[in-house]
Amino acid sequence: MRRQREGFPFMKKLDKLILGSFIGPFLLTFLVVDFILLIVNMLKYFDEIFGKGLGFAIYAELIGYFVISISPMALPLAVLLSSLMTFGNLGEHFELTAIKSSGISLVRALRPIGIFTVVLTVAAYLSNNFLVPKVNLKTFSLLYDIRTKSPALDIKEGVFYAGIPNYSIKVNEKLDDVRLRDIIIYNHAEGLGNLSVTLADSGRMETFMNDAYMKLTLFNGQNYKEARSTRGIAEPPVEFSRTKFSENVMIFDLSAFQLSRTPEDLWSTNRAIKNIPEIKSGLDSIYSLVNDLKFQNFKTAESIYPFFTKNRQFQPNQEIMERKAKDDTLRKQKILLQREKEALDSSKVEVNLNDSVSGTNPIRESKKITLESTISSTPEIDSALLNKRGTPLGPNKGERLRRQPVITSVDTAGVGEIKKKPVRTSPLTEEEKNLIDSMMYKKGYFSNAITMALNNSRNLKNTFNVKATQIDGHEREFRRFEIAWYQKYTQAIACFMMFLIGAPLGAIIKKGGLGMPVLISITFFILYYILTITGEKWAKEGLADPLFGTFFSNLCLIPFGLFFLRQAKKDARLFESDFYSGFLKKFKGLFKK
Repeated sequence: MRRQREGFPFMKKLDKLILGSFIGPFLLTFLVVDFILLIVNMLKYFDEIFGKGLGFAIYAELIGYFVISISPMALPLAVLLSSLMTFGNLGEHFELTAIKSSGISLVRALRPIGIFTVVLTVAAYLSNNFLVPKVNLKTFSLLYDIRTKSPALDIKEGVFYAGIPNYSIKVNEKLDDVRLRDIIIYNHAEGLGNLSVTLADSGRMETFMNDAYMKLTLFNGQNYKEARSTRGIAEPPVEFSRTKFSENVMIFDLSAFQLSRTPEDLWSTNRAIKNIPEIKSGLDSIYSLVNDLKFQNFKTAESIYPFFTKNRQFQPNQEIMERKAKDDTLRKQKILLQREKEALDSSKVEVNLNDSVSGTNPIRESKKITLESTISSTPEIDSALLNKRGTPLGPNKGERLRRQPVITSVDTAGVGEIKKKPVRTSPLTEEEKNLIDSMMYKKGYFSNAITMALNNSRNLKNTFNVKATQIDGHEREFRRFEIAWYQKYTQAIACFMMFLIGAPLGAIIKKGGLGMPVLISITFFILYYILTITGEKWAKEGLADPLFGTFFSNLCLIPFGLFFLRQAKKDARLFESDFYSGFLKKFKGLFKK
């Protein structure tokens, strides 16, 4: 008990020492890795997002979204590098040797950082499931708006500028940002080519209404406009007009240069902005689409081959029928709920109307009259009230018809004898059979039947090919949704897996700093990235199960972590030449024996 009481404060200080030596490198490496991945990600859209004349706030917002969205990829590398540096420094300064000599095992020394990594793994999962989808939604929306925005208004000397829609402007000399000289403007608003040209000696370019419009004032110029020729044989000369002006004001709409924000609801179907419950709902919807297409294939075959399905039908699989019944039930319930909601809303409106209007309600009275008239009439009486031309009979005749009973049967007693057709019981003779066959062949019934069957087969094949393409596309999207679902777990588990590799490896190499640890960390991270891309590609193409494909990188690297942990517990020298020379001598000795 005395040893335990004396050892507990010591272990508490040791945990603080190891954890404190890990937190600093972890934060530093996380920021560095996140910055590197941010630069790599921004370079993909560099030409599309810069040079648009946007303010610093817009770019800061976009960079902030990118930083959060790439954090799940930066966390594993940061954990790997920081854990490797921490235990490398402890081993390099013989602190790890002192810890082991005091009777504390390596696994016990790894516990504080291991607990921190477990907490970090849970936080990474929560971030992937709740924070990152919302950030991705805002990132996609803002990035799309920036990419669709026109470049900033920048008219250069001696170059035609076509940034303003339907206009091409050339300025040969710019005195400053406002005064211009020797201006040429082509108007393409009518889409007829370069048939409208404006020339001016000088001009002024000014924006107003918060840069939403631009006023271009031209001085001492001419406007040339020519009609489009019809290219006829005996074509008269086309109309040509020339207008001279001393001052002309042109207004240009610069709305294309303003950043207009797209509603975020347009991106609601993207799997990257969904959490796990929303992804499951999307998977269920895609499965219903695939099941409905498979069910339609059977119905299409029935409609094309009616002679085959006269006595029996194509029965789909039991799984397809059960899913179809479930989907139909859900649709009916949804429709009933919608109708109940509409009826409740209409009843509320009627109650409000009755409360506001006193006395008799003409609408209710008219409905009552219509209902009584509907109940008093029957289909037999309505048909009897019409004569042969479809006009109603008189009131007396209608009254007599209402009093008469409806005749539902016909008495044939007294009509006379009914002649019955003779029924032949003897089989057909050979002459009769040959006569029927000749009629069938001469009329072309068999050739028509074969042609019809061939056309039906081709139509069925084309329909099946179209449906197969649609089903393949839906199944591919189904697999991508599953990959997005499992990625929320694999990216979080990768943090603990990288700790399992980095901490024992740092204890083995016993070197800190940014030399060997950085090289080894980058090597394992590249290996992890390659394995992740490979597994996800297998899953997308259907070559492997999506669960196996997303966990493929973790399954491949876990043996490395366990191997390094075992070697670190034995204090093996994997990165020293003496270890391999001794191993080689043992191998030679076994070979000689």
